[in-house]
Amino acid sequence: MKTIFDPAIREELTLRVEALDENNKALWGKMNVFQMARHCSIWNEWVLGKSNISSKQGLLGKIFGQFALRCNTKDDKPLGKNTPTGKAFTVKQKKGDLNAEKKILIHLITDFENFSNDEFFHDFFGKMTREQIGIFAYKHSDHHLRQFNV
Repeated sequence: MKTIFDPAIREELTLRVEALDENNKALWGKMNVFQMARHCSIWNEWVLGKSNISSKQGLLGKIFGQFALRCNTKDDKPLGKNTPTGKAFTVKQKKGDLNAEKKILIHLITDFENFSNDEFFHDFFGKMTREQIGIFAYKHSDHHLRQFNV
């Protein structure tokens, strides 16, 4: 399965991020291309342990989180369209410097080479193994890059 811990996969994601421009329109969802890039940066910072976003698991996560995690990391099936986003990862700012945000996102993707946040706790899924983190981090990036047709 594809994982963000694979150097070739990180390179693939980097090339896809580099291909983004202001003309990319969403195939689904409400975000524009800048908001998507910023969302992915915020999310990756969280997974890498570079932010203070809370990882408190809600009741639905406690009930269904591990089941959903297994379903989302058992094969290479992409994440579904219109999956809800947590409030901490919603980007309200509509405009910004897309090129600067792409550089930040690429740097964060590269940082997975030295991933050391093995105690990462997802706010819905709960505790994740390193393997699950790698698979899901790839799928999250892929989901949003497909959303903008790159």
